[in-house]
Amino acid sequence: MAAKMTIAELEAFLHAEFPQAFRTGGDISIESADGRSCRMRQRFNERMLRPGGTVSGPTLMALADFAMYVVLLSAIGPVGLAVTTNLNINFLRKGAAGADVLAEARLLKLGKRLAVGEVTLLSGESPDPIAHVTATYSIPNA
Repeated sequence: MAAKMTIAELEAFLHAEFPQAFRTGGDISIESADGRSCRMRQRFNERMLRPGGTVSGPTLMALADFAMYVVLLSAIGPVGLAVTTNLNINFLRKGAAGADVLAEARLLKLGKRLAVGEVTLLSGESPDPIAHVTATYSIPNA
């Protein structure tokens, strides 16, 4: 399946339709998106931390949800009303303070009305995931 939106088109659409994701300015970037998978980076910021110096759960959940939205849009095009219907996260290990968080999302099934995918969250250069996410998105009628 070929991508229906380039990274530049995704970024322009998201900045226009989902500006709150970029309100901190340049913290999140799309590194790749090909209609089947995407890789996103959230640059480290002290606001990501919870007490104890670990990356917070809400930070990880938001990045995973956003990565699923990006991979879905890359597959179906600019459908702003595609929405999360389910998101399940398993926290596996501590995300390191000072390290960027990477989200690697891939679509497992893309139907006419639902899309199911998974996201692996990584901390810095470590190959060991800090969280694993499964998510389902509802796709509106055309």
